[in-house]
Amino acid sequence: MHNNSEQTKVQNFELDKFVEVAGVKIRYRERMGEAPPIFFLHGITESLEFWAQQLEAGIGDHRLIALDLPGHGLSEDGEQPYDPDKFARFMVAFADALSIDRFYSVGNSLGGGISIRLAGLLPGRVMGIVLANSAFIGKNMFLPFRLMTLPVIGELLTKPGPKGVKQQLNAIVYDQASITPALREVVERNTYRVGGAKAFLRSLRATATLGGMVESVYRQSHAILKSLDMPVLFIHGKQDVVLPAKDSVAAAALTPKARIVLFDDCGHTPQIEKPSAFNAELTGFVAAGVPAPH
Repeated sequence: MHNNSEQTKVQNFELDKFVEVAGVKIRYRERMGEAPPIFFLHGITESLEFWAQQLEAGIGDHRLIALDLPGHGLSEDGEQPYDPDKFARFMVAFADALSIDRFYSVGNSLGGGISIRLAGLLPGRVMGIVLANSAFIGKNMFLPFRLMTLPVIGELLTKPGPKGVKQQLNAIVYDQASITPALREVVERNTYRVGGAKAFLRSLRATATLGGMVESVYRQSHAILKSLDMPVLFIHGKQDVVLPAKDSVAAAALTPKARIVLFDDCGHTPQIEKPSAFNAELTGFVAAGVPAPH
């Protein structure tokens, strides 16, 4: 028999919803709450299920909203390709579609880069950002991603198949014990998504080359971070092979109201690999307006 708190959690956690944003049908999930909303933005080729442990656990009494970005998960493609600025403008429209004024933005990898751009676009509405292994903050990139920017080679490397699923799981998680059967199924679904590989390559090639991240892209992120008058929490797994922790350390040093937390024995998805520690940091961040002491 469930106790009251468990019943409340089940009642507040509602599964798939859809909203049309700028002509694009977007899937999202939310956990209702009275405190300011928190948006959760996933990484490239991923989907809202990557935030399941945050929505299920709850973050204080905050309203939690995770979505599939255009071209990801079960959302429509929209007008591809999307770079971080276009994604950020889309998120402004998404917030408006849900009649949400002020909010926090939490992003992993691609989602972190979008959160930076979103904070730059809406400094009066974004209350703070959490950047988990954020993209677009340094030149360094995963070698396979750099190879994928090349014609033909990119198409071959992203061809859907069991090998691609295995490579993705090996890349995003340090401890493979973190991969549940449910998450594996989600990665398989996303890998075989019709048009998913093409959308991924177009977005990747808009921001990266064989040499790594395009300089103008990460320099723009640095300029925004330097200008922000809001709390910023950087979280990064020390064993990330996709984006190195040193880039988050350097970016945090540029950001006026920033704090950085490094998780040991953790790779590219700390919200999955270290959910309790991640949720504790996030809870302290939104409760105090600044990152909790670590």
